[in-house]
Amino acid sequence: MPAEIGEATTSPSASDDAPAAAQDPQTSATTPAATPLAASADTSASPTTPASIDTPEPATPSPTAPAPVDTPEPATPSLTTPAPVDTPKPATLSPTTPASIDTPEPATPSPVDTPKPATPAPVDTPEPTTPTATTSAPESATPPPTPPTPAISPALNATDRDRLLHGTHHAPHSVLGAHPVPGGVAFRVFRPFALGVTVVAGELRAELHDDGDGFFSGLLPLRDVPEYRLSVAYDGAVQDVEDAYRFLPALGDLDLHLIGEGRHEELWQALGARTMTHQGVAGTRFTVWAPDAQGVRLAGTFNFWDGTGAPLRSLGATGVWEVFMPGIGEGELYKFEITRPDGSKTLRADPMARRTEVPPSTSSIVTASHYTWGDEEWLAQRPQVPAHQAPFSVYELHLASWRPGLTYRQLAEQLPAYIKDLGFTHVELMPVAEHPFGGSWGYQVTGFYAPTARLGTPDDFKFLVDSLHQAGIGVLMDWVPAHFPRDEWALAEFDGRPLYEHEDPLRAAHPDWGTLEFDFGRREVRNFLVANAVYWCEEFHIDGLRVDAVASMLYLDYSREPDQWTPNEHGGRENLDAVAFLQEMNATVYRRVPGVVTIAEESTAWDGVTRATHHIGPGGFGGLGFGLKWNMGWMHDSLDYMSHEPVHRKFHHHEMTFSMVYAYSENYVLPISHDEVVHGKRSLVSKMPGDWWQQRANHRAYLAFMWAHPGKQLLFMGQEFAQGAEWSETRGPDWWLLDPAYGAEPDHRGVRDLVRDLNTVYRHTPALWQLDTDPAGFQWITGDSAEDNVIAFLRYDTDGSPLLAVSNFSPVVRHDYRLGAPDDIPAWHEVLNTDTALYGGGDITNPAPIKPEPQPWHGRPASIRLTLPPLATVWLRPA
Repeated sequence: MPAEIGEATTSPSASDDAPAAAQDPQTSATTPAATPLAASADTSASPTTPASIDTPEPATPSPTAPAPVDTPEPATPSLTTPAPVDTPKPATLSPTTPASIDTPEPATPSPVDTPKPATPAPVDTPEPTTPTATTSAPESATPPPTPPTPAISPALNATDRDRLLHGTHHAPHSVLGAHPVPGGVAFRVFRPFALGVTVVAGELRAELHDDGDGFFSGLLPLRDVPEYRLSVAYDGAVQDVEDAYRFLPALGDLDLHLIGEGRHEELWQALGARTMTHQGVAGTRFTVWAPDAQGVRLAGTFNFWDGTGAPLRSLGATGVWEVFMPGIGEGELYKFEITRPDGSKTLRADPMARRTEVPPSTSSIVTASHYTWGDEEWLAQRPQVPAHQAPFSVYELHLASWRPGLTYRQLAEQLPAYIKDLGFTHVELMPVAEHPFGGSWGYQVTGFYAPTARLGTPDDFKFLVDSLHQAGIGVLMDWVPAHFPRDEWALAEFDGRPLYEHEDPLRAAHPDWGTLEFDFGRREVRNFLVANAVYWCEEFHIDGLRVDAVASMLYLDYSREPDQWTPNEHGGRENLDAVAFLQEMNATVYRRVPGVVTIAEESTAWDGVTRATHHIGPGGFGGLGFGLKWNMGWMHDSLDYMSHEPVHRKFHHHEMTFSMVYAYSENYVLPISHDEVVHGKRSLVSKMPGDWWQQRANHRAYLAFMWAHPGKQLLFMGQEFAQGAEWSETRGPDWWLLDPAYGAEPDHRGVRDLVRDLNTVYRHTPALWQLDTDPAGFQWITGDSAEDNVIAFLRYDTDGSPLLAVSNFSPVVRHDYRLGAPDDIPAWHEVLNTDTALYGGGDITNPAPIKPEPQPWHGRPASIRLTLPPLATVWLRPA
């Protein structure tokens, strides 16, 4: 036993199981990371009974069949001048064949004063002997004598020390911790700033030698590696802790295989920080993907942000690094310290963090969910009807500014009741994932797996979603897989080289937003994003993802000059990697999460956005696989029409009718989103021409036209009560407009009452949603009455029951206005009129049933006459 190891209080049996030395890279000549250590010279050869032992069995050597002395002794100290204890002579050890040793006298020789032996004579059958134990044994447990084994210096070699000190060691667990070696078990500990380290195993306490620079080592004459803890002494404190480097990897081979293949659909279960009990010990497993890193260390509140003593190990070719840290639990802050290929270091937030600090702080937080869901009924009924065949009326909002200052749980007390009162079927939340700059509204994401901490914890966000579900309201979320910001603590050049972004700078840089585009062709990056989509739907019960900026992903030349992009392998401008990613994402989400819907914000004429991925279109591509697509063309055209003075609208009449040319090419959502009420575009009511009365009348007429048009509806917050100002993320909607003390409050409340009634009639009228994607659900009455600014059409449900929608976008009353009508409807009655006094209109209505006349009109065998209010939309149903 080396002189620096303190005596233990019990007497474990010494072991001659020399092959176990192969488990310790410090003693194995075959381990690349280790340099062979010297055999300790603390034993002396017997002058009368020396014996060379060649390749003994792992158990006690046979006393009748000793191995012949036919190999040189690679590590035998000089017989005349023994090596000092603190200057061991190097010895090359085979993993299966231990070094030949001399058998000492049964008495323990002095490790310093070694007698000079006589010339030894070969001994054919030596009797096994036992070295004197370094600790006293109980009288009742005297071990039988066994031959001693040469001791190995437990101290780390210079190479491993240097790599650990500089954060470039790929396999710290192979040299730190406890490892069987010839002569016992070597313990090695790396604890910077520690004054001393003691190994504690049951009643055994052994103080390790201080090797300098925070390294401690010792060799204990133990047969096997025991269950042990460390007692670490610091200035003024002693900590009793588990040794993080005694644990096997806490990430399985199947996880690593799936990560390497880019097919781990539950990636959040494998990477990041996850609390667990591993080998019977509670702690947290930390894993990160950093294939180009020379080394990775863990820094956090638990080690005062000094990761020197907390290196992770590399788990093979997958590029994943892992360490299990015992005793670390929820609430701890952490980051990864990564040594780049050039040797420089960077401190990074966890890309897979499921909880973060409140910005502008950037640390990741260890978290575990304890939430119990109560939305079983909602989830059970969700898959029954596809979204494109169901009522789908969406209220878009920005959580942080809807009611500024409210947390997730406080919003859960107000938001569900408000949405339910207005009758919307869904809410769409602008990006919830963590983002450093509030002014980005969440569209520049750094924490893709963490709900923003500005409003509470991940479980608090689950509570909000659960509350909405229990109120019968679906939850959609904006998801941003197109790009990410360049913050140096986040994803950009994460391990020192382009990793999440494309390696080609022209492909990586987004020209519009100053961000970086994901490398959709790299399987691990694609896996990161596909699993992220699944994560929000499965872990947070999100009912749908509205995918942002799809057009910027699909085209290599998006917002680029001719010399700023390279064609694909076919010479085209389509981003084939992005196409494959979107197809995989949609197919995976729909397969794993029944009843979910994905929605594309796509502003071009790309063919097959909502077509199934296995259906090949005329362009040679399969569909992208989305469930719905924002109809950006309808939005731009119709808003442009409405912005004109009524006297000029006849010249733009086609802008209100052209959408029906392509209405069934995709499954559409008609969006009046946040993008249309910011950056000088003005709010919806402020886009309208005329005085305040006319603006509100136009606003109401337009909303009713929108609700009746084929497609689903989306309205951004504040527009439901005709807010006059643009939206600002710092103040949110102008709720004071609904204060009864405000003089114009009835004007705004009237618009909100209209929105409530639009949703109520909409939900109870299948003709308005059942055949949104089927041409059989729509018929024109008149689409060419440009001189009158009148548009009229029929909507049908699957049973053939119609609804007649008529819009008069001129400021004059049109009495006895004749419209063609089906001849099989005996009478019509008005179910909604945006000019009703309740909504702030002039109350010009059609209170009596309207019966058709046998006069053909608009190509139909019958017609009706009704009064059209100015700047209004009227809905009629069979009486």
